[in-house]
Amino acid sequence: MTTLLNVKDLRAYYGQVQALHGLSFSLNEGSLTTLLGANGAGKTTTLRAICNMVRSTGAIEFDGKPLSNRSTENIVRFGIAHVPQGRGTFTTMTVEENLQLGAITRKDSAGIVSDIERMYAHFPVLKQRHTQQAGTLSGGEQQMLAVARALMLRPRLMLLDEPSFGLAPLVVRDLFGILGKINREDKVSILVVEQNAQLALELADQAYVIETGRIVMSGNAKDIANNEEIRKSYLGY
Repeated sequence: MTTLLNVKDLRAYYGQVQALHGLSFSLNEGSLTTLLGANGAGKTTTLRAICNMVRSTGAIEFDGKPLSNRSTENIVRFGIAHVPQGRGTFTTMTVEENLQLGAITRKDSAGIVSDIERMYAHFPVLKQRHTQQAGTLSGGEQQMLAVARALMLRPRLMLLDEPSFGLAPLVVRDLFGILGKINREDKVSILVVEQNAQLALELADQAYVIETGRIVMSGNAKDIANNEEIRKSYLGY
């Protein structure tokens, strides 16, 4: 399989505090990979470092091209979409305006209209709410909108930070089911940071476990999910 994202010896800093200590991992094109770990382990920082939103050293390559020293805007133009924790929708804009904003770097008007309808197919509730202000949506609906807006970029890689945060279990299961469908049918590679390890391992192909800024375990997601000793030692369930 083709390596889409390759990270080597990634170290990240907030001021004088080092948050990542030499992470190395890769992600194959078309795969769905999860980063697992407790709060403060460095999962969010890893996504931020990929997007050059935090000071870092090491090598990050996307489709063989270095991302180091590129602006966050240029990284987005490479086809990397980032859905941060907390959803981040534009609350005073309508659902459809949010989707249009996700395609702001694109010039193909017909393709944008077609993709909005495709997002409505993935997330029917958004079509029902298309004229509604994003800030009036439920938490689950806002998370769906954030994912749909990121997909309007037509990304090759989507970075998702804690998509289940603050959502009811049934809503989380629905959302993760849609993410799996998007990965399979739209061929979007996904790197998802998640504290709900059990659900993330059900969804993912590959998994990495981070503790205090270091990768302490990696492997096939199903193998990790089926290994009780690893689950209890590293994932707490």
